[in-house]
Amino acid sequence: MLLSTLLAGFLLIGATLSRKPAHPKAAKRPNIVLIMADDMGYSDLGCYGSEIPTPNLDKLAGQGVRFTQFYNAARCCPTRAALMTGLFQHQAGIGHMTREPNNRVNYDYGVDGYRGELNRNCVTLAEVLKTAGYHTYMAGKWHLGSSTPDLYPRQRGFDRYYGLLAGASSYLDPIQPRGIWLDNEPIEKVSPPFYTTDAFTDHAISFLSEQKDTQPFFLYLAFTSPHWPLHALKQDIERFRGQYRQGWDAVREQRFRKQVKAGMVPERWGISARPEIYPAFSEQDTARQREMDYRMAVYAAQIYRMDQNIGKLVDHLRKTGQLENTLLVFLSDNGACQEGGILGGGAITDINDPAKGGAVSYGGVWANASNTPFKGFKHVSYEGGIATPLIVHYPAGIRSQKGKIVSAPGYLIDIMPTFLEASGAVYPTEAKGRKIHPIEGKSLLPILANGTRQPHDYMYWEHENHRAIRFGKWKAVGVIGAPWELYDLEQDRTEQHNRAADQPDLVKKLDQQWNQWANTHHVFPKGTMKADFSNEWNFFKTAH
Repeated sequence: MLLSTLLAGFLLIGATLSRKPAHPKAAKRPNIVLIMADDMGYSDLGCYGSEIPTPNLDKLAGQGVRFTQFYNAARCCPTRAALMTGLFQHQAGIGHMTREPNNRVNYDYGVDGYRGELNRNCVTLAEVLKTAGYHTYMAGKWHLGSSTPDLYPRQRGFDRYYGLLAGASSYLDPIQPRGIWLDNEPIEKVSPPFYTTDAFTDHAISFLSEQKDTQPFFLYLAFTSPHWPLHALKQDIERFRGQYRQGWDAVREQRFRKQVKAGMVPERWGISARPEIYPAFSEQDTARQREMDYRMAVYAAQIYRMDQNIGKLVDHLRKTGQLENTLLVFLSDNGACQEGGILGGGAITDINDPAKGGAVSYGGVWANASNTPFKGFKHVSYEGGIATPLIVHYPAGIRSQKGKIVSAPGYLIDIMPTFLEASGAVYPTEAKGRKIHPIEGKSLLPILANGTRQPHDYMYWEHENHRAIRFGKWKAVGVIGAPWELYDLEQDRTEQHNRAADQPDLVKKLDQQWNQWANTHHVFPKGTMKADFSNEWNFFKTAH
């Protein structure tokens, strides 16, 4: 009798020990670190196919999860609005661009979806996480409206802030009104030597170091790298000078081969065709080839320096014993940027000129390589405009999926519910007497636990009249008022074979579904648009 009782007890203990939880959880609420790159293409990281060394992000990917089908909103401001609120950008009030004190264009179009600033019918990640006891810190680019002080990061939930309220600025000498702010006050002059990527990281680490209690924290580190202007440290540039004399087509081919070998993309997709209006590298004379090599070298140096700074932050978390229980997410705000011209913006002498903060850029030819293997760029809803690298590193919460490449689709509105589930924070129905739009996304934690989750029924995009809708493997894309294009993303994610003529019923269904979404999420009406996007669309149509 005693023997049988002991045996039953041992069996019960063994069954208990072998039973694994469906969703591994950290012992306590995690710290949360959200890192965003600016205007970085899908293939610009080593772990996504690039020749640019990014050892720190590659290591995070190797110890975490890489997503191959994660999406942004095709542009700086709309992406940040969706990321910060868990809503579609139009619901948050930023369907196009933001209003700032120095805007030459008034981006308030007179309707709810296009006010040019975050409205009060949304809450930010910082505002929600504060209710769960999180300290909230931000360093870097805000770009969610700054025309009045109630729009600043401190007024939208962040305890501390250091960075740029507006968009692009000089990396070497940012001056007002596109200069540096500390909390609610402008810094009139920075002290040289200065480089924004370094400064953002140093202040982020300072905020963490100044925290005296053991409450969890949320850190949002929003780099401007590698957005124009082309400003980089001399020693970083020298690492890459001469590496790009092979030209953009050769770089695209090499990146594609690396992606195929890693299992990130299938061979059958091929590489999207180089736009017809884009020249071959071999067509350029020697002087131009040297110039284009230099432009790409500076761009690569910007990414390399960003990776080094991410490594600095990770080292701090490791040394302070916080890395194990930190949920770290990295992504880019849109696809690579073609702004400035096909062969780059600004004169070569403008590169690394501290006084030049405009569109001194590497050119559409290199942006096309940055988005390998996809077509399209920043602004548009082709995969090259909206596909982003997404790396999630969470040692305490990722076990079986460690090092995996995940193909489950997701997009920006999924970040808020992911952080809510991880933190235990509760999304409100109202805040400061205003009704809050219901949350739109789905948590990514099930993917981190077992590699899959219930997918979105449909996924939607719109920016500057460029629209898209995804339904399973199918994606319809095009400009409002023009016929839809239709692509089978399983067979053709490089969007080279338009299937709209083969699937008229499906196109009709997706058109109805997209319009229903647009009419219920403040995409329509568009208000009095101050910008005409037809010329831009004609450029992309010609380019592809």
